[in-house]
Amino acid sequence: MAPTDRSFARRRLLTTAVALSGAALLPSTAHAAETGEHPWPAQFPLPDGFQPEGITIGAKPFAYFGSLAGGDIYRASLATGQGSVVSKGLGTGHPTVGLKIDRHGTLYLAGGVSGEIRVADARTGEIEQVHATGGTFVNDVILTPGAAWFTDSFKAQLYRLARGAVDTVPLTGDWQQGPDFTANGIERTPDGSALLVVNAFANGGGLMRVDPRTGAARAVDLGTARLPNGDGLLLLGRILYAVQQQQNAIDVFRLNDAGTKGTAIARITDPRFRIPTTVAAWGRRLYLPNARFDVEPTPETEYDAVAVKQV
Repeated sequence: MAPTDRSFARRRLLTTAVALSGAALLPSTAHAAETGEHPWPAQFPLPDGFQPEGITIGAKPFAYFGSLAGGDIYRASLATGQGSVVSKGLGTGHPTVGLKIDRHGTLYLAGGVSGEIRVADARTGEIEQVHATGGTFVNDVILTPGAAWFTDSFKAQLYRLARGAVDTVPLTGDWQQGPDFTANGIERTPDGSALLVVNAFANGGGLMRVDPRTGAARAVDLGTARLPNGDGLLLLGRILYAVQQQQNAIDVFRLNDAGTKGTAIARITDPRFRIPTTVAAWGRRLYLPNARFDVEPTPETEYDAVAVKQV
């Protein structure tokens, strides 16, 4: 969830100091969102200066976005595009990078350069837990039965949050740690037996399949496809969407059940993409925040989210 370019990675560190990632609509509602008399917006603004990075959508048609600027959480209605800040962050040096919401309305937040894992109530906005991992850049998160898993972009390890405690799981096997941002997006395999983690360094960028019990990583066979700018991941059935932020694209793969092999089937591009980072789904649409990493952020910088059709 961060650029692979070294200079920009450093700049970000300085300037910032599925009910899990999507949900299905009823058929009539999904149809109305795209073709009804009052179609839902396919693009809507986020607050100026917000610096969005992560997105999550739960069981209701609301998207939650995390801010790199100070860790705030912004909630937007997918039906209207209107929203507001529902949880105040801890301020400068405590960004919210990746985030996920569970079916109880609990938000799991990756704290980036702060090294924190935070847990917040989406309804009240209260930050209920703050865990110091000792990590360098806690980047993204995925929910599995009984645990939340987080990546660290500068350390060869994952963090497992379960029952209010955090464990560190070292990454071994095929894992190669690069000199800059390495681990990024995280998902589950279609059969739920393992984790999928973007490794932007090994073999020019790709996916690693990680055994959650041992941390042993094995490279996923993606053929000739590479993910040098791989960021957020979204799995719908056996279809994996991988955001390639600097390429302004989403690469789409069909995985086998175990997640050991993937076949590239499509690339989604759109002129509205301005370095999207992460992706979540509702109905037939994919929603992405434009992080605009190609511009120096200011309090007046404009940001937005866009929707495209699923493959």
